[in-house]
Amino acid sequence: MKKRIGSYPHVRVEGGGRGVVSQAGSVLLMETVRKTGLDQAISAALAPWRKPRAVHDPGKVLLDVTLAVALGGNCLADGDMLRAEPAVFGPVASDPTVSRLVGQLAAEGKRVLTALRTARAEAREHVWKLAGDAAPDADGRVIVDIDGVLVLAHSEKEDAAATWKKTFGHHPLMGFVDHGRGGSGEPVVGLLRPGNAGSNTAADHIEATTLALAQLPKRLRRGRQTLIRTDSGGGTHEFVAWLAKRGRWLSYSVGMTITDAIHQAVLKVPASAWMPAVEPDGDIRDGAWVAELAGDCLTGWPKGLRLIVRKERPHPGAQLRFTDADGMRLTCFATNTAGEAIAALELRHRQRARAEDRIRAARATGLRNLPLHDTAQNQIWLEIIQMALDLLAWMPLLALTGKARLWEPRRLRLRLFSTAAQLITTGRRCYLRLAAHWPWTDVITDALDRLHALPNPG
Repeated sequence: MKKRIGSYPHVRVEGGGRGVVSQAGSVLLMETVRKTGLDQAISAALAPWRKPRAVHDPGKVLLDVTLAVALGGNCLADGDMLRAEPAVFGPVASDPTVSRLVGQLAAEGKRVLTALRTARAEAREHVWKLAGDAAPDADGRVIVDIDGVLVLAHSEKEDAAATWKKTFGHHPLMGFVDHGRGGSGEPVVGLLRPGNAGSNTAADHIEATTLALAQLPKRLRRGRQTLIRTDSGGGTHEFVAWLAKRGRWLSYSVGMTITDAIHQAVLKVPASAWMPAVEPDGDIRDGAWVAELAGDCLTGWPKGLRLIVRKERPHPGAQLRFTDADGMRLTCFATNTAGEAIAALELRHRQRARAEDRIRAARATGLRNLPLHDTAQNQIWLEIIQMALDLLAWMPLLALTGKARLWEPRRLRLRLFSTAAQLITTGRRCYLRLAAHWPWTDVITDALDRLHALPNPG
């Protein structure tokens, strides 16, 4: 009788194995690239920067880095994981070639950024058509969340500075299209800013919103069907006036700072004017009430603005602020949506918290660190992150169902992308044979079947 030592079986390890592929589940991302036409769009966009006798297509090089980031990489050198599997990913450029391309694109500035963003917008419109009833604009409306992100820097990178949270790094402004409760979200803008950039700088919010709108289908770039949602950083006179400008007519739901005028107006609201807040399932939210403010606190704001405040019993141990009243936590937001109950509008604004989930996914997909020194190069890296997040949002949108559609990048990597497979070549074709015992093999194969059933672009 042999006695086992330790908690795990003892497995002997040796090299020399053949026909085994790691990260085999990444074929889901590659098939998403093909069906969305992102590869063709990026290659066409970067064609002007391809040298006459270059071996590697700049579009393919950038997409290889994008795939590496989507699989969990956080620097340009992480393309090694693709280079190790040429039978699956094809020829992958060397690290020096990738670095030279990023430097070349960064030197071209806005021309390259405009080309990349235009290509992404074309692919996005195609994806939303393929998604049908699951598309973010299926009901004729779309919600864009704008929010700032703090990215720490551990070295003296260009534009790295002290942030408002007393850390050191950068303060990009990000925007995401909300897919609602049944999905995740996809990035539509990533504006790189110095670490000391203000949280409520109107010019930056206007620029970020302009770039975000350019990512939407043309019919959604103006009009009440497009809602711009921000925290209190967007609650400035200039930004709200820009959103409500004649000819733009965008809907908005922006957080507001509790000023003294708002605080005094809250104290004057009669008890009968407070209505219970609601939960997404329609139930009453315990210990929370909403009311609409009027009077002098609306002076100077665009016509049609509604100011809605919520008071809520704070969580045990939470510290009240001097702007709170009667032991209740106060929050406030402004909107120009008319004809809807204030409880429904408050719930809609509260769901802006889903943007924090998108930011968490972005941090897990290359945004934890800006790996390059120059700001122009890090802006290219930010575009790569957005393309990776696009793929991580489009693949579930087009191919996954049920709870799997809500999986965040880390779970997708652990359960789907990291799957190993056996590579078999027969009849001049290559096949990946996934492990039968892997619990999510059926999820992968079913998703691939749905992607294969989609029409090819163009």
